[in-house]
Amino acid sequence: MNHLREAILYYSIQSMGDWSKIAKAIHNKETFKTIEYPFPYITIIDKEYPEAFKKLRYPPWILFYQGNLSLLNQESIGIVGSRQCSNQALINTKRVVNHIKAKYCVVSGLAKGVDAMAHQCALDCYTIGIIGCGIDRIYPKCNESLFAQMKEKQLIVSEYPMGVPPYAKNFPWRNRLIAACSKALVVIEAKEKSGTMLTVNECLELSIPVYCLPTAFENREYLGCNSLIYNGAYILFDEKMLDDI
Repeated sequence: MNHLREAILYYSIQSMGDWSKIAKAIHNKETFKTIEYPFPYITIIDKEYPEAFKKLRYPPWILFYQGNLSLLNQESIGIVGSRQCSNQALINTKRVVNHIKAKYCVVSGLAKGVDAMAHQCALDCYTIGIIGCGIDRIYPKCNESLFAQMKEKQLIVSEYPMGVPPYAKNFPWRNRLIAACSKALVVIEAKEKSGTMLTVNECLELSIPVYCLPTAFENREYLGCNSLIYNGAYILFDEKMLDDI
């Protein structure tokens, strides 16, 4: 078992975290080297590996992390929304997180905008940030202080080894992890075509309920939530409704 664990680490580093390449290397029993690694990690064969990710069609082979790994065993709510969000979205994020954080761990993607606000509001309780780059990379740079706080007392997780840049292709793939570890997903604000909608699709595939805050009729920039509600997502027009999740 230890040999396979070491092999998965080596394959991940060699492939820059590419899931398919790791799978191929495991299947072909490719040669590997034992590596001393500066960040903690767990693999799919470890007993600490979270059950939530095992239900995915493509569960991560390896998870690199900083902080308190046990948070992945807590009941969590995913909070997502636009990076370039409105000021009202930030206010609404505060209201939602302040209402749920005593009961649920808050999961988001450590992006700017809604994600950052969700994590910031939950720092006095529990929050998990799932990122789409190497565990050593701070992206975006504006969240440097937030990263520093979360890696000490909260949790930052990535399936990408250190040094991997924040490639655009990584973020839709990352979103499946946000969905998988969430009991429910709350969408604060979204454009009709955005990464937020990809996270919603992952939730639907896993039968995870999606809740959306409605957007004002005259707000044409952020129609995503209204579109989701029209297509069957739950509407959230009062934070007390979160008690029924």
